[in-house]
Amino acid sequence: MSSLNLDDFTDLIERPDGGVRRDAEARRERRIVPPGSLGRLDDLGEWLAAAQGAVPVRPIERPRVVLFAGDHGIAGLGVSARPAGSAVDLVREVLEGARPVSVLARRLDVPVRVVDMALDCDPDTLPRDVVRHRVRRGSGRIDVEDALTQEEAEAAFRAGTAVADEEADSGTDLVVLGDLSVGGTTAAGVLVAALCGTDASVVTGRGGTAIDDLAWMRKCAAIRDALRRARPVLGEQLQLLAAVGGADLAAMTGFLLQSAVRKVPVVLDGVVGAACALVGQRIAFRAPDWWLAGQLSGEPAQAKALDRMALEPLLDQGVTVGEGVGALLALPLVRSAAALAAELPERPGEKPQEELPGA
Repeated sequence: MSSLNLDDFTDLIERPDGGVRRDAEARRERRIVPPGSLGRLDDLGEWLAAAQGAVPVRPIERPRVVLFAGDHGIAGLGVSARPAGSAVDLVREVLEGARPVSVLARRLDVPVRVVDMALDCDPDTLPRDVVRHRVRRGSGRIDVEDALTQEEAEAAFRAGTAVADEEADSGTDLVVLGDLSVGGTTAAGVLVAALCGTDASVVTGRGGTAIDDLAWMRKCAAIRDALRRARPVLGEQLQLLAAVGGADLAAMTGFLLQSAVRKVPVVLDGVVGAACALVGQRIAFRAPDWWLAGQLSGEPAQAKALDRMALEPLLDQGVTVGEGVGALLALPLVRSAAALAAELPERPGEKPQEELPGA
């Protein structure tokens, strides 16, 4: 019997401080720029203040990119533009500084952490810090078999919560979350379709590197078949992740929930993160209050998941590469919102009223 009780997250996760947010809104009204003239930057600054429990909001000083990596057996059906089992190549390129996320992270001075959960490679070929949380080598082919055993799903989920605790304990004040996977968008599409009650064709996208029409049809059929396996376990989120998710998706779900417990804001990237967030919302309904949608990737499943969680993307630049790039592009926007909220002066004579004794 599993000792993991997902219902605990409902009690452990609190909403960002509503009183602090009202104080931040009052501060906005007193600033020298007209209310509303900074658009969504005002809302973003107030959200950050509530998440931090501080007015004025503190600058984002220790952000981190966290990328969960894994291979998915479903990629063997030709549903991805990349060869099955090749996610390790993406990981090596990130570690060597040769991927888009690596370039942006260098320019923005943000460290990148890669967490191998289910790469299809010998773990000895990668650094120990990358592979120490690995649950298995690759995830199962979800159209005909479970991605994970129940024990593996729990281990992956716990690994994600452990990574979240490590980041919180190290002082990380905002996480840019992404994935490095082959076949991951197919698993994500299944989760979103299952949780939103839609057909496979509604959620099937083209992936990070666009697939052709034949591959799209194969992907749609794979999602359709996996959906049949997902529906009987819809009420049990860990079983759902075991049946049609994968070790990387289970870990990301655990990471998102534990980050909310630890009050660390997270910026989501693409469809894989959005699918994990949707599973997380089913587990703890207050958790999405701690997450931002960094960008709109163009994947229909991502748009559907974000709409279900009422998360509006900060950017829409047509970025499909994944690996946290779109979310990382939103980081300067978040930092700008914090700076404006904290540093813009108030109008002369516009000071907060002192509370009356006993008020």
